[in-house]
Amino acid sequence: MRLPLRPALAVFAFLALVMVATRAHHFGAVPDASWAVFFAAGAWLAGHQRWAFPALMALAVLVDGWVITAAGIDFWQHYCISPGYWFLLPAHAALAAAGQWVTARGGEPGWRLLGRLALALPVAVVLCHALAQGGFYWFSGHVADPSLAGWWKNFSDWLPAYAQVAAIYTGLFALLHAATALWLRQRQTAALA
Repeated sequence: MRLPLRPALAVFAFLALVMVATRAHHFGAVPDASWAVFFAAGAWLAGHQRWAFPALMALAVLVDGWVITAAGIDFWQHYCISPGYWFLLPAHAALAAAGQWVTARGGEPGWRLLGRLALALPVAVVLCHALAQGGFYWFSGHVADPSLAGWWKNFSDWLPAYAQVAAIYTGLFALLHAATALWLRQRQTAALA
C-alpha cells in the first residue's frame, strides 16, 4: 500500500505528533508510543520509508535530547545514552519492516490484515526488545557483570510491559485505520451516487 505524498505527509505528521507527545514523558502517566509509531509507519508509509524512517529516527533522538537537556543533564552523560543506545536503530527498523509486511498485500481492513497484524506485532516487539534491551545490557557499560542469565532476567522482566503498551497503541491505530477506510469508502460511494 503506497499512499500519495500529501496523505503520507499527513500520516507522518500524525505519527510524529503522537511520538513527541508520548516519548517526552517516557515513564510518565502516558506511556511511550514510539514502538507502535514505528510499526504503524511501516504499514501506513510503505513506499515512503526512505524519508519517513530516518525522519522518525531523527525525531526520536531529538526528543530524547530535548528531554535529557531540559532535565539539566548533558545528552552524552545520560544513563541511557551509551553505545547500546544506537541499537534503537535496528530495533525500530524491525518494527517498521514488520508493519510494512502487514500491509504488503494491501491495507484494506479485514480478517487477513488482522491475522497478519496479529502475527507480525508480537514477533516485531520481541525482536525490537531483544535489540534495544540487549544493546543496552551488553554495550552500555552500566551492567557490572553481564551474563546470559542476567540478560534473560532483564529481558523477560521488561518485555510484558513494552509488549502491552505496543499492543494497546497498535490496536488504537488499527481501529483508526478501519474507521478511516470505512469513511473513505462511504465518501467514495456517495460521490458515485
